[in-house]
Amino acid sequence: MTDPLEEVQKFYALGREQTRLESDDNKLERARTFELLERYLPDVPATVHDIGGGPGIYALWLAARGYKVNLLDITKLHVEQAQSAARMQNLTLESATVGDARTLPYPDSSADAALLLGPLYHLTERSDRLKALEEAWRVLKPGGVLFAVSINRFSGSFDGLFLERYADPDYRNLSDRSLRDGQHRNPEGKSYFTTAYFHHPLELRDEVVEAGFVLEALLGIEGPGWLLHDFDAYWFEPEKREWVLHLARALESEPTLLGVSAHVMAVGLKPV
Repeated sequence: MTDPLEEVQKFYALGREQTRLESDDNKLERARTFELLERYLPDVPATVHDIGGGPGIYALWLAARGYKVNLLDITKLHVEQAQSAARMQNLTLESATVGDARTLPYPDSSADAALLLGPLYHLTERSDRLKALEEAWRVLKPGGVLFAVSINRFSGSFDGLFLERYADPDYRNLSDRSLRDGQHRNPEGKSYFTTAYFHHPLELRDEVVEAGFVLEALLGIEGPGWLLHDFDAYWFEPEKREWVLHLARALESEPTLLGVSAHVMAVGLKPV
């Protein structure tokens, strides 16, 4: 049987992640993630481990603000892209390393904050997700803050409806399975994202707590704005963009509406 992470690496080796957050409703994900990081991050010059940091979108944003950032990603291309972007922007990353979120190369208590903005939804087994969370706990200092993000269990169904992907019976089967057990698997010969696990929002909460963190917040990132049919018509008009952001903020912690966001963020603290 193919290792699920091999499929993930093949997908990201295509290089699409470098520009993903600049397109379509992904711009909302990026803006809101920046906003939530700013809210809960410790003061500069804290040390941040960006675990599964991809091509460095968030790592470089943090470095530009004076944080000491160590980036780790399982995809070699992403690490190279992050290093290249850092040079182009005249920014310094403390390190940029190819590695696995389940076995971090960092010493115990070496960071003030840890970002897991991607790894949890590519670790399809609960035991592996707990390993990644426990590793983040290990490398954080007492009082350190964790940012862990999941893909919402219901996001594939929303895509099926609003993007009319339900016209493909294979997609409907894929979506129905993810509703049942969270497991997202592409049909043979078709690509709808890659091998992944879609959390129920409260399941993310439970995993973070089980790994030893004190839950500070459980937040919907996008709110309903990502479902707009003509997203850019809202995003590029300042007043309408503020409507989208206002609603995301207003609903972010409403338990009954966490399922409407494409991504959910858990903010956890390592006990002192």
